[in-house]
Amino acid sequence: MAQPTSSSPRRALVVLSGGQDSTTCLFWALQRFDEVCALGFTYGQKHTHEVDIAAEICAEQHVHYEVMDVPLLGQLGSNSLTDTTLEMDADKPAGGPPNTFVPGRNLFFLSIAAVYARERGIFDLVTGVGQTDFSGYPDCRDVFVKSMNVTLNLAMDYAFQIHTPLMYLTKAQTWALADEMGALDYIREQTHTCYNGIVGGCPECPRCVLRERGLAEYLESKKAV
Repeated sequence: MAQPTSSSPRRALVVLSGGQDSTTCLFWALQRFDEVCALGFTYGQKHTHEVDIAAEICAEQHVHYEVMDVPLLGQLGSNSLTDTTLEMDADKPAGGPPNTFVPGRNLFFLSIAAVYARERGIFDLVTGVGQTDFSGYPDCRDVFVKSMNVTLNLAMDYAFQIHTPLMYLTKAQTWALADEMGALDYIREQTHTCYNGIVGGCPECPRCVLRERGLAEYLESKKAV
């Protein structure tokens, strides 16, 4: 199995959407690796503005960024992120994930990212998934990522390491991490989270609600210190 050598620079590939979580992971990687590049995806999502935001962030941080088009994702399964006729679930329904769940999304993203990384001699992958505030998405769980790591290593005979810095952090703790890295204001002002594709966010989609609730909780905790 191909392994990184101790003499090689540590290089990482970040799966970057341009949102709060993945941008926090980008700053996390920049502080820990010698070289960082990023990969984004279009898959027919309504909130394509995030890809433009990710490109701007990478340009400002001097990070090489590429976008892969995966239209198959939007064609395979029904979800409210790609289907304009579906009204978005505001809350997680009983017995399953909300209809914002895109079946196979992280499975595809990590698979493509791994192939991209292998072709460039990169062993470390960084993704912003987490299971604390994860809206019930099964492919954001730690057990999925660990199993995916094993599968990718076996599939390509390559010693990938998938990093999930936010796996067990709440949104408030994710804001705290951004603050510790000196990136709170940047991430607050420059990232795009909205599922509705509204620049600056909206008051109703689950991602914006979770983001603002976490920020308010973190800022309130800072006052108490």
